[in-house]
Amino acid sequence: MISRALLLAALAVLIACSLQAGELPKKLIEFGWDEPETAFMQNHIKEMEQTPFDGCVFHAQYTKPNGRGDFMWECWDKRAFKKEELQAALNELKATKFTRFTHNFLRFNTAPGTIDWFEDFSAITNNARLAAEIAREGNCKGLLFDIEQYTFKLFDYRKQRERDPAKKSWDEYAAQVRKRGAEVMTAFQEGYPDITVFLTFGYSLPWAQSGAGKKPLTECSYGLLAPFMDGLLQAAKGKTRIIDGNELAYSYKEPVQFESSYATMRTNLLAIVIDKEKYPQFFSAGFGLWLDNNWRKHGWNTNNFSTNFFTPEAFEKSLRKALKTSDEYVWIYSETPRWWSTEGHPLNLPQPYYDAIRRARE
Repeated sequence: MISRALLLAALAVLIACSLQAGELPKKLIEFGWDEPETAFMQNHIKEMEQTPFDGCVFHAQYTKPNGRGDFMWECWDKRAFKKEELQAALNELKATKFTRFTHNFLRFNTAPGTIDWFEDFSAITNNARLAAEIAREGNCKGLLFDIEQYTFKLFDYRKQRERDPAKKSWDEYAAQVRKRGAEVMTAFQEGYPDITVFLTFGYSLPWAQSGAGKKPLTECSYGLLAPFMDGLLQAAKGKTRIIDGNELAYSYKEPVQFESSYATMRTNLLAIVIDKEKYPQFFSAGFGLWLDNNWRKHGWNTNNFSTNFFTPEAFEKSLRKALKTSDEYVWIYSETPRWWSTEGHPLNLPQPYYDAIRRARE
């Protein structure tokens, strides 16, 4: 009997062949603990563009009386930011002379995220519109929309303030979250028509947590992310694109894992997508790979690579397959290695890993 994994792999190949005629050039994005802010990019862009990436995820800081604050950690709250607070960051972005880095993404978090979905959302939509406007005027490709629940479980129905069938049922919350998703996407597109919204996770996360539909979304910590994605998709228009960055692929080593995951993003998870016809028009399947994967357990040895989760050879193999399988985007995440630094060169990044990534690109 043919295994389910082989069937999914075959399906992914068929889908990939059907899309081949319109295949886009593959793009590699950097996103890690060396995430730059706008002033750093302005001062270090030559160094950054020597790396094998097409762009990076960066953040913008806002100006306050006693210095600067991080917009991305305060944007999903009750405070509506004004453009003048981000003007210095925008000026730095405009002054940066990008040549190779043409696919940069401004980070926008769902943090602190303590507002209930039924509360006033006007500050959040204002900030979403502003972030998109900054990205557009700064000649960026779009936004990195990080939906991770860093400070509050805003996508977990069980943690909602009015979670109680006698107050607000799952269906009521799902409808409201879907509405908010549409409002956020509308705001993004008002600030940046035809924007690219790069997600760390899309439908792939709630689908995985549900055990491929075996467990109800009400019991998943990211269950409400599915109706939120429905809202984003509902409001998407024109040439807007939504990238499922598929962080679940961080540790993939085997080709079948990429093929099965691609098939899931293209077909299987449609079971939790409301608008199944619109989904392929706007969603694009990507992959994330973690260079120093689970370094707290495996360590990150810059001399004996065999102790690391990925050897240079293994990472090259995974990256090559990810680039081949994705619709367009692949991103590399790292914590210990730094691709750029104030010292003007990479840190804790052995040359064999650097070379492996370059070979995978070629």
